[in-house]
This record gives sequence, structure tokens and C-alpha cells, in this order.
Amino acid sequence: MTNTRKTTGSAATTGEKFDGFSAEEREAMKEHARELKTSARRGPRAAKADGESDVLAKIAAMQDGDRVLAERLHRIVAAVAPDLSPKLWYGMPAYARNGKVVCFFQSAQKFKTRYATLGFSDQAHLDEGTLWPTTYALTELTAETEARIGELVRRAAG
Repeated sequence: MTNTRKTTGSAATTGEKFDGFSAEEREAMKEHARELKTSARRGPRAAKADGESDVLAKIAAMQDGDRVLAERLHRIVAAVAPDLSPKLWYGMPAYARNGKVVCFFQSAQKFKTRYATLGFSDQAHLDEGTLWPTTYALTELTAETEARIGELVRRAAG
């Protein structure tokens, strides 16, 4: 009996392009590593104030559409869930309880997508039965949308 299996070479040896992480995803992971190092250097007292300034600086650096959404989202979270601490998470604004991210904003520009998103982690108290959304597309914030986000964040913060 002869062996008919062909060996597979790596993408580098076969000339194929690796379809793993995008350049934007790799950069986000590098940002997260820098965030962890910075956080480890800070004391617990400075974490919330420094996190707030980091988030506001990141928001200020965003392009217009994303910046407007992120600024308004930041105000909503601060108003309805003041116990959540702002911090950067993979280079994006996030809000944490006891150091664990509860919700986060992801700009459309950073990952070259057609809409920004508001996401919730498994730390969010949003469970409803056996199926519930954890990420929402954001294209603009109307009064109705802001009210809905406020309620989601309030519930998520528990």
C-alpha cells in the first residue's frame, strides 16, 4: 500500500497568503499589550483617573463620526453607571467593574468596517433566556438610541 497523502507546507513555503489576523487586529493586540504594561506600572489609586484621561485622549484622536459617537457614549456610561471605570481595551474605550471589562466601544475606522459597535462582555448582566445580543451596530445616536443604550449599560453594570 502506498501513501497517497500529500504533505502540506507552511504558507511561507507554498507561496500562499496567510489569512489569520489582519494588520488592524495585530495592532490592536499590540496596543492591548502596551495597555497591560501601563496598567501594571500604575497604582490602584491612579487607575481610574488615568483610565479616564487615556480614554478621552483615544476618543479625541478618532475621526469625526466615530469621535462623536464615542464622546456621547462616554457621557452616557458616566451618567448611568458611574461605578464603571473607563480604561483602554485593545486600543478602544471600555468600561470596567473590578478591572474586568463590562462594555466597550469599537470605532468603525480602526477596523475599517462600515459601522462602529457597542459591545458587552460576559461580565455584563444582560442575560435573557438562552439567547441575547452582545454587540450592537452604531451609525448615529438619536434620543431613542441613547435611552436604549443607557438602559443596556445600566443593566450591564448591575
